[in-house]
Amino acid sequence: MPIWVDADACPVPIREILCRAAARWQIDTTFIANHAINLPPSPYIKRRQVPQGFDVADNEIMDQMHKGDLVITQDIPLAAEAIEKGADVFNPRGQAFTKENIRQRLAMRNFMEEMRNAGQVTGGPAPFGQTDRKEFADKLDRWLQQNARK
Repeated sequence: MPIWVDADACPVPIREILCRAAARWQIDTTFIANHAINLPPSPYIKRRQVPQGFDVADNEIMDQMHKGDLVITQDIPLAAEAIEKGADVFNPRGQAFTKENIRQRLAMRNFMEEMRNAGQVTGGPAPFGQTDRKEFADKLDRWLQQNARK
């Protein structure tokens, strides 16, 4: 059960946490992005650069992942597809996307996109901080403890 990372928008501190976990737990972790990213050498850490284009990295993740894998992404439509295929999914802030909450997340995403397009909402999420980093590390550790021993 490998880990798949939508690496285009993955914060560097999260990449570092994932790389340390991959080496420590000896779990294949693949970073998929449409640009070059720096990763430490390890037999458990892989990078795959895909061409630029709409959803190219997302499609690569969906083509490669299987039921029981972990997907790390901020992309809610990708999260919904991965959940449907049987993956566990959470974002770089450690928030889980689940069958129970993904429809609400999609609806909120679509609503906010409409508001931005209408000029009603500007800006984005709060800056990524130390609390987010800790939440992610804790969530990843719990997932690895539950799944890596299976």
